[in-house]
Amino acid sequence: MTLHVGHATLWVRDQDEALAFFETLGFEVHEDVKNGDYRWLSVASKDQPDLAIVLAKPGYPMDEATSEQMAAAVAKGMLSSIVFTTDDCFATYQELKGKGVEFTRPAGERAYGVDAAFRDPSGNEFRLLQTRKESAKS
Repeated sequence: MTLHVGHATLWVRDQDEALAFFETLGFEVHEDVKNGDYRWLSVASKDQPDLAIVLAKPGYPMDEATSEQMAAAVAKGMLSSIVFTTDDCFATYQELKGKGVEFTRPAGERAYGVDAAFRDPSGNEFRLLQTRKESAKS
């Protein structure tokens, strides 16, 4: 048996707004299927097309109270755990900043590599990481 991660879910306030943001990052629509009020929308990087990020809006099949709690958590940036990797964090930071991406932590050297943090319009915070090429030491 072989298992692969094909989709990861990111909770967003507004799917169209989230789509525009991910297009700024260079992602493309992977799936966009509507079923009544429900919309399955995912994006993928052309460099990693086998891993799609589902841009999910709190709502169906959640009850109203849960949907409201999820929306509040999204707005606080509490539900994101996506780390984007790059081979040049400083250059990627400058490029995305030039496109209007809001950074909450500028690119900088850390013990584990170079990283930065940025937010999407829903409030989700992401990491941008360039890992060190050194192997782990015992």
